[in-house]
Amino acid sequence: MKILKHLKVPTGDILVVQGVKGKLEMVSLGDYGQEHNLKCNAIGLDRDLDKVEHTCLLPLTEKWVITISTQYGCSMGCIFCDVPQVGPGKNATYLDLKNQLLTGVLLHPEIKTTKRLNIHFARMGEPTWNRNVIYAIKWAKKNLDPKYKIHPVVSTMMPRKNERLQVFINDFMEIKNGLLDGDAGLQLSINSTSDKERETMFNGNACTFSEIATIMKGIIPLGRKITLNFAIADYKIDPNILLNYFDPNHYIIKLTPMHKTGRAVDSGIVTKGDYTKYYPYQEHEEALIKAGYDVLVFIASKEEDLGLITCGNVVLSGAVPRVQYTDEFV
Repeated sequence: MKILKHLKVPTGDILVVQGVKGKLEMVSLGDYGQEHNLKCNAIGLDRDLDKVEHTCLLPLTEKWVITISTQYGCSMGCIFCDVPQVGPGKNATYLDLKNQLLTGVLLHPEIKTTKRLNIHFARMGEPTWNRNVIYAIKWAKKNLDPKYKIHPVVSTMMPRKNERLQVFINDFMEIKNGLLDGDAGLQLSINSTSDKERETMFNGNACTFSEIATIMKGIIPLGRKITLNFAIADYKIDPNILLNYFDPNHYIIKLTPMHKTGRAVDSGIVTKGDYTKYYPYQEHEEALIKAGYDVLVFIASKEEDLGLITCGNVVLSGAVPRVQYTDEFV
């Protein structure tokens, strides 16, 4: 797969690549390690976090993240995301998905093994529209060297207009629980427990809680629980509403900053205070734990967020990293 643009940012690489139908975008990342930027009482990370600063990354042999695009652009129109500016969501091909993954792996030919290769289907597009995601995960499990221990993650806003959404979710969970023995992640973008707020932020394109509950009925995850993601931005988070739909035995809550994409900032959708510190998330975490949920607080550094490696960012929209970076083709 031809690399058209290659930006090196503090935590990894952003690549624009040539797909079958046009330009796609992907990233290859290192990780600070959970001791640095995660809080989760359920797994013993119960200390309060200090301000998360950029620091040395774990070796890629410990953890490696490759985030790929499932579509050329996106049609969902979420008001905090820059990807819709690239164009409508045309599905990437099966070859596109395989080639992005291989391009990411070959970016570091010196790395022959890793204890965890997170494959995130989350750069551009809504993955549940694209059946090729299911085929690509099966291909990766069968064809990548088993020394790369894969952990696929599908992040979805649960689009209500996708008539085959339930089929996709069921098939992905069958892979997670069966083929991968639980070693995969499904993340549902929730952000608010207010139907009105969700209707606005997702441009009317996301399922309601009752619709999500119908789709997820009877699904019991093996391994890590299903993640309900909340990007903190002064949206309503009522644990009692969540308890009506999502069993704490099967769902974990993830609290993250609202990343500073161009659209989010222009729309005034931001995490109040210093999002690299613990306190913007603390009140929500305590209330959710009291309700019986496991809660994972993920705090991004400034270099991660402004380096455009986080969700909702994309250089194909015209954005450039707002931290020090190098263009490998200049």
